Amino acid sequence: MDSQQSRVLVQLRDLILKGEFGPGERLAEIPLAEKLGASRTPVRLALASLEHEGLIEPSPAGGYQMRRFTSQEIADAIRVRGVIEGFAARLLAEDGAPRQLLRELHECLDAGDKVVNKPTMELDDYAGYVEMNDRFHAIIIQGCGNASVRRIMEMLDSQPFAAPSAMLPMQSSMREGQQWMQQAHRTHHALVQAIERGQGSRAQALGEEHVEIARMNLDYALERPELAAELMPGMKLVAGRGR
Repeated sequence: MDSQQSRVLVQLRDLILKGEFGPGERLAEIPLAEKLGASRTPVRLALASLEHEGLIEPSPAGGYQMRRFTSQEIADAIRVRGVIEGFAARLLAEDGAPRQLLRELHECLDAGDKVVNKPTMELDDYAGYVEMNDRFHAIIIQGCGNASVRRIMEMLDSQPFAAPSAMLPMQSSMREGQQWMQQAHRTHHALVQAIERGQGSRAQALGEEHVEIARMNLDYALERPELAAELMPGMKLVAGRGR
């Protein structure tokens, strides 16, 4: 994914999760491109990625539209992702991760360190973290050697707010978002260390723990609807705790 497409994807996802669009609202390429100051191609590709994440759906009139979610389906998908990613990490730890895979994971750790440890992150840094985060998780899933795990993860990626970076922008400010990303990236480091040391149980536990940030964001918003309406307008897309 090139830098412009990555930036447009981050901006669009951020607008969606901040409640810029209402349920059922049509998302047209030209107005979005004008709004973001981008060409139609990266917008089109970003919309396709957002559909894959489950944030939007095809519109009967053509193109895409916003959809409504239930908090339960979001929580369920996040929980299952943690179990699957934890199992994939365990397989790598117990079977022995190839050196090339470990090098790629360390490249992700280095890239993440460079952006989350800046005094202040800018939007491009945010986009860089999202790209790194998606790559980090893909390396573990693709490298674990289990085709069933890969198929299940492909299905989960199409669930609302369940893709690795789908919940990252749900913060009240860029600074708060940076703090959450710093915490998440510390777990990335611990996870790679567990894989390198062959600690299967610890790798699995860390994989499951890693998704708790997303679950905590969701629970926080549901428990404080008056604050969520102000700080997380995107929660208007969530119908409630029912299915």
